[in-house]
Amino acid sequence: MVAATELTDAEFERIYGRWAPNEPRDAAAAFAGYPGLWWIAGGWSVEAFSGISRPHHDCDPSVLRADLDAFREHVRGTYDVWVAGSGALKPLLPEQSLQDAEPLPSGWGQVWLRRGADQPWEFDVLLAPGDRDTWVYKRDESVTMPMSAALWERDGIPYLQPEIQLLYKAKGLRPQDQADFETAAPLLSSEQRDWLRGMLQRTLPDHPWLRHPALR
Repeated sequence: MVAATELTDAEFERIYGRWAPNEPRDAAAAFAGYPGLWWIAGGWSVEAFSGISRPHHDCDPSVLRADLDAFREHVRGTYDVWVAGSGALKPLLPEQSLQDAEPLPSGWGQVWLRRGADQPWEFDVLLAPGDRDTWVYKRDESVTMPMSAALWERDGIPYLQPEIQLLYKAKGLRPQDQADFETAAPLLSSEQRDWLRGMLQRTLPDHPWLRHPALR
């Protein structure tokens, strides 16, 4: 099965439909009044840190997986919620409660939002493990950090720290991931560089970034 991330932009739009050109400020408007914790992840979080712009395919807010029901209640009546994972999409209907039954298998790690079938996708919402106090790395849940240290703010919008986002990007190593590393790694503090180097050595010990001058 071919994952959506492996399609060209033209193939993706033909099969799934287009993405709206949303930015973090659009996510902030959509999350206004949401009682749970949220933040911006993905390439936009790196751009907010570096100040260097690049094209983005979508906007990736993140919420705690445990708060998904609360988030769905927040967007009810505005967005349709579709579960994305394992190369497929399925609607998460309003009457489906995660507390009554588990319609979301563990391998399905994000939800896509749009206002209707004839509208573009607006947000790719990543579902994060952990809780309000503790950030947990999705790919190795023994890797944790106080949530207060894992997030930072710019212009009132919460973002994932760049060293954490680069750790996520290291596994895929798409062209945009490499570009984000080249842009952000030289700007990291010594503490951030040490953390990223240590986590790469722990989780991806043969990764080429470990030989990059920015992490030496």
